[in-house]
Amino acid sequence: MLADTLLPVPRSLALDAGGQSCAYPAHLMSLLPGHTDPDRADPAALGQMADLLAAVHHVEPTIEVRPYQSWAWEAKYVPPQWAKDASVWEDAFAVLRSDPPEHDQCFIHRDFGPHNVLWSDGQVSGVVDWVETSLGPAWLDVAHCCTNIALVRGNQPADIFGDAYTQRTGRAAQPYFDVMDIVGFLPPPGREGLFTSPPELRHLEDRLHAVLPRRRG
Repeated sequence: MLADTLLPVPRSLALDAGGQSCAYPAHLMSLLPGHTDPDRADPAALGQMADLLAAVHHVEPTIEVRPYQSWAWEAKYVPPQWAKDASVWEDAFAVLRSDPPEHDQCFIHRDFGPHNVLWSDGQVSGVVDWVETSLGPAWLDVAHCCTNIALVRGNQPADIFGDAYTQRTGRAAQPYFDVMDIVGFLPPPGREGLFTSPPELRHLEDRLHAVLPRRRG
């Protein structure tokens, strides 16, 4: 489907889904130039990422695409042990027990962020990892990118990215989905999360403190 767009994505070259030829299931794709740069958070780079995400959301699906799934499962509605402010997490869980706001369904990447954007010579050269592709709220993609940026660089560059997307698309922020995304980063009970360093955990809670007042507003 994306081969007919201008998006810089890998192209599917061959598929051996059953492993008859390769001994294991295999999918051969084209190699994109560039590399990820999670530390890149200057306004120009964030603007390029906003342009890219806006282009993703402009895609009109020509094949069946599944509805999005929330990663903020109710089993995660427990303040983490490392939390400095358990009440902010309880407030987040209360938000998620309410219905999502009305939103237009569009094509979303669902795991968009610096970890899946490639750079070459200072320009975006690709976006990869389309396994979570869905139909859902555009702001959930924005929120996921903002959370990933905030984990590494804090709230300011995350907000610059969100503002850049809004300016390009005219879509208003929907903080409900920011809350959903942040809670989605918590591990299920009894499991370790992907992010465990004290600075990342502090940034995650700081991000929640930042978006909850916007939700109330």
